[in-house]
Amino acid sequence: MPATETIRIPKHRRHVPIARQQVRKALADWGITDQLADSVTLSANELVTNAVTHCRVSYAQVEIRLTLHGPELVLEVADPDRDGLPLLHHSDPDEESGRGLSLVAALSDSWGHHQEPYAKCVWARFTLTEPEKAHVPTGP
Repeated sequence: MPATETIRIPKHRRHVPIARQQVRKALADWGITDQLADSVTLSANELVTNAVTHCRVSYAQVEIRLTLHGPELVLEVADPDRDGLPLLHHSDPDEESGRGLSLVAALSDSWGHHQEPYAKCVWARFTLTEPEKAHVPTGP
């Protein structure tokens, strides 16, 4: 049975570090550390930053979902701007932003997005390697 951790934050930049800390804690609780934890946390940071920056819905919430199912970990970031789909952008070296999705693409095994009835979801998949076998806590 997959383990899931859901984090919700208000759509504001000051809440991005809180989301990043909660993602890191969920991963540590599952025994996921080192390189994979760094990659997932950095990817979450980029996707949450994109959501709070580009979501055009006022007073919205951003939802971060981590799902651990066997050797696969899925990170999903959803916001209510259903039509504001992400676009991979190749930034010039002197640009200060625009590299978030490229970073997610480089760190994850795959990434993409889909539209839900009232939201969009951007996701990234990561494969656990043998030494990083996670443990899912049983019960509260």
